Amino acid sequence: MTEYYAISATGYDIGSNSIASALDHQRRTTVAQMERMLVKPTDEYIFSKRGHMVRNRALLAAMTNKQSNEDGTLSDEEITWLTRRAKDGFGIVTTAASHVSELGKGWVGEMGVWSDNHIEGLTKLASNLKQHGSLSLVQIFHGGMKAPFEINNVIPACPSKMMNESTGKLLARALDNAEIYRLIEEFSDAAKRCEDAGFDGVEIHGAHSYLISQFLGLKTNRRKDEFGGSLENRFRFLKEIILSIRNKTSENFLVAVRISPKIGTIGISIEESLEVTKMLCEMDIDMFHLSCWDAFEELEGGQNLTKLFKPLVPETIAYASTGAIWSTADANWLMDQGADFVGVARVGIANPDWAQGLADSDYNPKRPPFTRDELAAADLSPVFIDYMTMWKDFVQD
Repeated sequence: MTEYYAISATGYDIGSNSIASALDHQRRTTVAQMERMLVKPTDEYIFSKRGHMVRNRALLAAMTNKQSNEDGTLSDEEITWLTRRAKDGFGIVTTAASHVSELGKGWVGEMGVWSDNHIEGLTKLASNLKQHGSLSLVQIFHGGMKAPFEINNVIPACPSKMMNESTGKLLARALDNAEIYRLIEEFSDAAKRCEDAGFDGVEIHGAHSYLISQFLGLKTNRRKDEFGGSLENRFRFLKEIILSIRNKTSENFLVAVRISPKIGTIGISIEESLEVTKMLCEMDIDMFHLSCWDAFEELEGGQNLTKLFKPLVPETIAYASTGAIWSTADANWLMDQGADFVGVARVGIANPDWAQGLADSDYNPKRPPFTRDELAAADLSPVFIDYMTMWKDFVQD
């Protein structure tokens, strides 16, 4: 019998098969695509590995808001802000980025998870989010070279020494091997604190040029040891963090990972990010989160980032994508590109009930600028509102 190579919808060779088998595969692929098109942002989702059920596909992404106390403990204002988004319907609520090391702080008013002193506030927040029906994630990170001296009173650390080429000033010192392994333990200790406080999981922040990104980047990681050189070695820091978290937390604890598809300034390319995604999705994670500044950005050939990365994410791992989503039409489009969860940030600031609005096919909430009164009514504190004035044309004074 003549044999053919059947190519799946993802473009991957699925092996030598008879004509009948190839046609059957094509039929099943078409059915799967049609089923995906029927999934809406208001539909429930079940994390197949852990059994957690999420009431809809709306994910509040981590957002800097500068509302935490100086010691990293949660303020009442930050708890109120996040609780409101759970109460008003978001399926998943992610906290702001939270530093896992005392000296990994990236900005004033940042949430901390590096000490047991943080557990009381974390417990209160986790309880509130659960009470209002949201699945809860803490985003854990370390600023690395973006943990300023002015805040931490120490020279920032990076996988490799970084110098200002113009002035010759030392921007960041290189981490030694022992420090790297200590950081891995600090990430997993932080995750355990989050679980002890009652959170459903953590999101490991491997995006936006912070420490994990710095390990992945060719320009910020020029090491010659097991944490540098090949992409596999540069991925090792993130890999060991995931393994350590899995070792310290329970079977039901969720682990999500967020990456940026490209960061030219530190040497992260789309091509290498695709390879990182493959390695990540071979690990025991529950969600892969692609952080697109603009999900609608058109790549060469008309492709978009969400659709480009989709074939690498198996059905057993939830796929979230984020970037410039605003309306129901936007959310539906993103899910048609392959996303299981629609991550939003800016639209959730003034619209805590955004997830409920998705039930209306024509939902397209007001866009900035917003008045201070409008933002206060959405439970932003004066500190948060002042921070948002730094975003061009977001606050109307």
